[in-house]
Amino acid sequence: MVMAQTLFILLKRKFPESPLEVLAPAWSKPILKRMPEVAAAVIMPVGHGELAIGKRWRIAQTLRARNYRAAYVLPNSFKSALIPMFAGIPERVGWRGEMRFGLINDIRLLDEERYPLMVERFAALAFEVDTPLPDPLPRPRLSVNSEAVNELLARFQLDLSRAVAVLCPGAEFGPAKRWPARHYRRVAEAWVARGGQAWILGSDNDAVVGAEVCTGLEVSARPHVHNLAGNTVLAEAVDLMACAAVVVSNDSGLMHIAAALGRPLVAVYGSSSPAFTPPLAEHVEILSVPVDCGPCFQRECPLGHLKCLNDLAPETVLAAIDRLAALGQVEPH
Repeated sequence: MVMAQTLFILLKRKFPESPLEVLAPAWSKPILKRMPEVAAAVIMPVGHGELAIGKRWRIAQTLRARNYRAAYVLPNSFKSALIPMFAGIPERVGWRGEMRFGLINDIRLLDEERYPLMVERFAALAFEVDTPLPDPLPRPRLSVNSEAVNELLARFQLDLSRAVAVLCPGAEFGPAKRWPARHYRRVAEAWVARGGQAWILGSDNDAVVGAEVCTGLEVSARPHVHNLAGNTVLAEAVDLMACAAVVVSNDSGLMHIAAALGRPLVAVYGSSSPAFTPPLAEHVEILSVPVDCGPCFQRECPLGHLKCLNDLAPETVLAAIDRLAALGQVEPH
């Protein structure tokens, strides 16, 4: 969803007088509300992988009354192309994907070598076939609710007297994307020793790994490491992350949010690769360990050793933070 903002920016430039609305799952609404280009988020009531022809037909009939002139279909599934067709939207643009002839009437055949990045594939839909993409492409940029930030600081009894390192130790995809909690703990301790504080962010599913990071912390570090994983909704995590002097994250949604907030970022890759979905920002250090078996793109390590993550030492991440700091990028926000 964050990478889709590049397409939204391009469409808004192309059609400045046309309101741009996004049909998407409810969880993504807080992100869409932070995109100035998006006039409204329309909640998609059908779950991922669910066909639900009846539900798709009914929402299409509500969309029909909005008189959209074009729909840009970003997922490649057959199902995702049904609603724009049911709604009678005259121009329906997308990649061929799962053989969607008839559903998509401006259908594109993907040249993966020409568009190796997901963001490029999204952006290309804003233009006629074979049109060169802008160079550079506009980067995602999320807005921040400053009033909400102050409320969150009060609620969680936080302050900004010490520079904040935001740690994102979770990854919904699976454990093969999660840098070990003990490595995050070492980074937190080192950052606190330098006079900072660490905030751990994540969803409900990340509360356990957040607690693991805090388990065994040096006594001197404990007052300055705050596990907020599972205690915030997505919009709140966005606003808190905006306070970060630096973010350390696995390859996850929060990594892309950090990039879209312009925060200095150290991105840790395990089973995945930045070759397709890198963080789209300037002040980024991307770290990985070359292994014979990777990148495998598996949810769990097929060989059981997680060498690509275990062997990426905390000192390597701390050195990356130092390199960002040497460029004057790591500082209180």
